Amino acid sequence: MEQKKYWKGLEELHNTKSHQENVKHEFNEDLPFVESDSLLNATTPRRDFLKYLGFTTAAATIAASCELPVKKAIPYVNKPEDITPGVPNYYASTYAVDGEFVPVVVKTREGRPIKIEGNEMSSVTGGATTAKVQGAVLSLYDASRLRFPTIGGTETTWTELDKQVGAALAGLGGPAVLLTSTILSPSTKKVIAGFLAKFPNSRHVTYDTVSYSGMLLANEASYGKRALPSYHFENAKVVVSLGADFLGTWLNPAEHSRQYGANRKINAKKPEMSKHFHFESLMSLTGANADERFTHKPSETGAVALALLSALGGAVTAPAIADKRLAEGIQKAAKAIKANNGKSLVVSGSNDVNVQLIVNAINNLAGANGTTIDWAVTANYRQGIDSEMAQLVNDMNAGNVGALFIHGVNPAYDYFDAKKFEEGLKKVKLAVSFNDHQDETSVLCKYGAPDHHFLENWGDAEGRTGYFSFTQPTIAPLFKTRAFEDSLLAWSGNTTTWVDFLKNEWVTKLGDQSLWDKALQDGIIEPAAGAALGGAAFSGDIAGAAAKINSAKKGGNLELVLYEKIGIGNGKLANNPWLQEMPDPITRTTWDNYACVSAKLAKTFSTELGDNYEITPEKKVLKIKANGKEVELPLLIVPGMHPDVIAIAVGYGRSKNAGKAAGEIGKNAYPFVSFNGQTFDYFAVDATAEATGAKYALGLTQTHNSYEGRPIVKETTLEEFIKNPKEVNEDREEFKIYGDNFRKDATLYPDFAYPGIKWGMSIDLNTCFGCGACTIACQAENNVSVVGKQEVITGHEMHWIRIDRYFSGDVDNPEVVFQPMLCQHCDNAPCENVCPVGATNHSSEGINQMAYNRCIGTRYCANNCPYKVRRLNWRDWNGADSFEDNLYDVADMNDNLTRMVLNPDVVVRSRGVMEKCSFCVQRLQDAKLTAKKAGRPMKDGEARTACQMACAADAIVFGNVNDKDSAIYKVRNEEQADRMYYVLEHLHVLPSISYLAKIRNKDAAPKAEGHGHQEAEHKAAEAHH
Repeated sequence: MEQKKYWKGLEELHNTKSHQENVKHEFNEDLPFVESDSLLNATTPRRDFLKYLGFTTAAATIAASCELPVKKAIPYVNKPEDITPGVPNYYASTYAVDGEFVPVVVKTREGRPIKIEGNEMSSVTGGATTAKVQGAVLSLYDASRLRFPTIGGTETTWTELDKQVGAALAGLGGPAVLLTSTILSPSTKKVIAGFLAKFPNSRHVTYDTVSYSGMLLANEASYGKRALPSYHFENAKVVVSLGADFLGTWLNPAEHSRQYGANRKINAKKPEMSKHFHFESLMSLTGANADERFTHKPSETGAVALALLSALGGAVTAPAIADKRLAEGIQKAAKAIKANNGKSLVVSGSNDVNVQLIVNAINNLAGANGTTIDWAVTANYRQGIDSEMAQLVNDMNAGNVGALFIHGVNPAYDYFDAKKFEEGLKKVKLAVSFNDHQDETSVLCKYGAPDHHFLENWGDAEGRTGYFSFTQPTIAPLFKTRAFEDSLLAWSGNTTTWVDFLKNEWVTKLGDQSLWDKALQDGIIEPAAGAALGGAAFSGDIAGAAAKINSAKKGGNLELVLYEKIGIGNGKLANNPWLQEMPDPITRTTWDNYACVSAKLAKTFSTELGDNYEITPEKKVLKIKANGKEVELPLLIVPGMHPDVIAIAVGYGRSKNAGKAAGEIGKNAYPFVSFNGQTFDYFAVDATAEATGAKYALGLTQTHNSYEGRPIVKETTLEEFIKNPKEVNEDREEFKIYGDNFRKDATLYPDFAYPGIKWGMSIDLNTCFGCGACTIACQAENNVSVVGKQEVITGHEMHWIRIDRYFSGDVDNPEVVFQPMLCQHCDNAPCENVCPVGATNHSSEGINQMAYNRCIGTRYCANNCPYKVRRLNWRDWNGADSFEDNLYDVADMNDNLTRMVLNPDVVVRSRGVMEKCSFCVQRLQDAKLTAKKAGRPMKDGEARTACQMACAADAIVFGNVNDKDSAIYKVRNEEQADRMYYVLEHLHVLPSISYLAKIRNKDAAPKAEGHGHQEAEHKAAEAHH
């Protein structure tokens, strides 16, 4: 097994003095406690003892004489027929935003949606979700949503709005254009067609904020179909990605993560896994999970594609690849594809038609069509054509558009030439926005007709051909909004309501009301399983595409590339505090965008890797110029970046109207997008950057926890694992010095038996991709607080489960491991025996529990926790205590509307109280009680944690370790016994969470040069600590 050094950040790699000081002073701030002469009038040291024992002790003393407000519980007088207090209802629905297709199940309590899970009946996603899907329930309760129709920004009635819009349409005098994002609903498209048919020369333009137009046009040129095929990563033994972040943001990541994860699991009896090559310009989530990763400039994407086609035997002349390592990587990928013909898949994130056509040619040679690519069932995830959007803007400016109806898009913010769009909109006689926020585009429209949130609405979605999922209201509309389809129906003279229209469509298709009811209950309709994948005949002009790639403008000394973050994506979800505060999987940064650069490039701006760079939040600001635009952003060093590339996330820099979480956070990078006459380019080949001398604070979380050189991650290669599967745990041999039974013999404490249920969890590092869905799922389920950027900077983030990101190897080309870290529920927990008031204790089922009303906030438990997973409520984030002035509200999270998202099964914690993972004990109790009421033992899989259910790749297994038929028992004792290990097992804290070692399918570990002195420093630091 490889002996590797893992590091969270550059400060840990270099073991700087500031890092050593930071580690030494883990709790380096005073408690928020103000002394007063009148408080506990005493002159003895006991006063100071109480102060540091816990500031809630003193708070309780003050509060003792305060009369608490009277709060009366009002029971139901006329209880709704379908609502039983304390009992959740579940409704099938669909997350179909910006083309993503995720069938879901929505949990409601007392009529309030509070949690979203994946619909496991869907064969497309298999119950997988993403962080965005998990966070969508909070967007329902967004306090900045539009609450009524408007005319000229002033509230009006729907009757008056219909009257004025109808009159304007009657005297239109020009074509009407409906501008939307990708629409997956066939019924909605039928409504749109009926509406546009009323007005001559009218049309529907689809505009995708982040475009896939290049793929659509290349497929049309290659196969005669302007469509996207269905990709099947689960059938691929070799995956080659040219900048496609398919685990994070590309097309439908929930679907692709599920598929990809299937071939990353290791069967101990027959160890094999897919081989993943990744070529990109920045460090993406998918690139971080690759077996072999190579970097290049954005302008070299076409050259890489041509070189790969040439290596496979394609009749093209590929430009020379100057980077020796990159050239070798292309040859290795080609060799792997040849060895796995018909079992390989090549995907690209480029929006260049020519690059995508070359990728189609590669897949054709690789035998992918009909095996890993299905052309019989096409995907509808993206439908926008960039040239149509550009033509619309030209028509608007020429006065050739009579009416513009806008739904689900915000071109005044994210169109590359937003100013031209705004000027054109002024020349449109009738402008109507259906958007649910007063966004940058809506404020420019005279009429506002806000649509429902999807959790309030009816609908259907066809993600793939023949694969349908349905949407139904999980709550009555919170505001005076109206379905987008209802507005179109009303304005086209159709008196049918949207819900009746939808129902009539499907009852007619299905032939029976009962089948429609069944479809709503299941949430999906899919074709029978077992259909063979369909191929397609490639007929693309390879020579023409190659010629255009070879004649493209060459890159300059510095290039710029734009990307989407996993959380807020293209910016539509920017006002979601959960997603804003979710640390980026790669940079571990919250609440901002920034300029990602390599360590080599950073030095050109005088940003040496000194003692304070990673420790202090203030980062040097760069002025970046490209395509005639400029922006100032803080510099952030990201290992794995190409040395001549700057990467900036889109989706930030929203206007103040976007909401408290999104407004004026970060900078807008969309102006850097350009139009090449056919498609949008999300890179610039000739950029410049200079240091401004200013500094800007970033909320990084990567430096908040350090294991000080202790072994945390175990990793090996597939080849080594096959040769000697027991090598992963050879270090456990040293435990034999304590006796045959390490659990019993290596301690003075007695061994407590768990005769009934003993809860345990296993996490597979091979299928944890670091996407963060579990983090947001936990936050939704357990009412985990949002603290805001300033508190994150101080180290006060509250997430119960964090995804630790470790680099290893060379700074310029590191390997990455993601490790979910949460309370380990240790059977010999060091936090339990130091609590002076017994607030943390151990249950008979092996759960490390917290009695919140006993906790006095000493933080002794956090100090004694080797995993750094306990969180102190430094503020009253949720209005949970009795002091009116204590509330620390972040982004309207304590608005009466937003608080509707809180889970009533989990108490909100008050200031000065410690909290951490509970294994979702409320879910465990519910599962036990359900089994008890049924008069039977609880079955394996009935009790599932929120993080487990959210994971797209099933990396988390949970259950009763005493049940020999349970999945968790089999993983630990039968299926994965050789890979299974416990973090910091030598401490004998006996954690209840085990991990499966990371395995890479690669030839050999990368050899970092010039790091000998760093290893020496590392060993010295370990000796010091």
